[in-house]
Amino acid sequence: MAMDLAKRSAGMREILLYHFCRLQLPAVPLPLAKFQQHVKRTFGLFQSRTPNATWESWYDNLYAVDWYLCCGCIEGLSAAWERLFASRTGRTDCLLLDALRARAVRLYPRDEEKQESAVTDFWSHLIISDSPTAPAILARYDGQRPLAPWLIRVFQNWHLSKLRVKNVEHMLPDEEIGLPLPEQADERWHDAFGQAAREWIGDLKDDDVLLLGLRLRYRLSQREVAGVFGINEGNVSRRTDRLRENCLNRVSESLLQQGWTGDDLSGFIQTEMIALLLDDPRFSAEHLASLLAKRGQRLPEANSELRH
Repeated sequence: MAMDLAKRSAGMREILLYHFCRLQLPAVPLPLAKFQQHVKRTFGLFQSRTPNATWESWYDNLYAVDWYLCCGCIEGLSAAWERLFASRTGRTDCLLLDALRARAVRLYPRDEEKQESAVTDFWSHLIISDSPTAPAILARYDGQRPLAPWLIRVFQNWHLSKLRVKNVEHMLPDEEIGLPLPEQADERWHDAFGQAAREWIGDLKDDDVLLLGLRLRYRLSQREVAGVFGINEGNVSRRTDRLRENCLNRVSESLLQQGWTGDDLSGFIQTEMIALLLDDPRFSAEHLASLLAKRGQRLPEANSELRH
């Protein structure tokens, strides 16, 4: 009997969710049958990523309107796509497309053609996968975080992955850029990690900022960076390792003081750290240029070496 009551309760909640979403987005007429299919599909995603997942926990943490909008886009409803085009990001309140373009500028400095194609490319793969073994981007969204920030994070990591594939050397040792932050991670810890990481970034010395900036933003090899600093290539590797270790220790200590009980921070480090660094004003092209100017050097042209 308890199981019957649970099923009945879940069924009622599903119907209530459907009518709530229809009221919020009346221009997106997703049929009930399709809606129910997406509920089952999305819960399956959530279940595969979250130990001991329950329907109740999925419903309780669902960003219902964002999730419904995503389902409408997957079904090809034009009104849903129009709404997604017009959606805005949280803190900055700028259009999603503008936020993606801003990220593209950081990823591909001084290469306007690549910046534009980066956004177009990403948008075209929202419902068509770029791999036969992986689902399309929107099909990976399970509704457990706001849609626009999630898409921005996926965009960042998607292009960082592509950039690393094209380079023989990794941008940073032992770093792996994958999908967005693991979905089971509590949003509280995502925010706490971001705050602790930004504090660590704020305390970096100018030389460390320049080293990381040349490796990350301009993807220079260790040998090229060693030439800028006039040091041995092995010293660049050791300094990078030291910075990474220092970051892990500093951020771990901060999170542990707040009650963090996770096994490690690899999920956050792998998906968040590079984006946080590139977003910091000290890692902007302008600031890196000023640091280089002090050394009598200037920023590289697209795909070229630093020039004296």
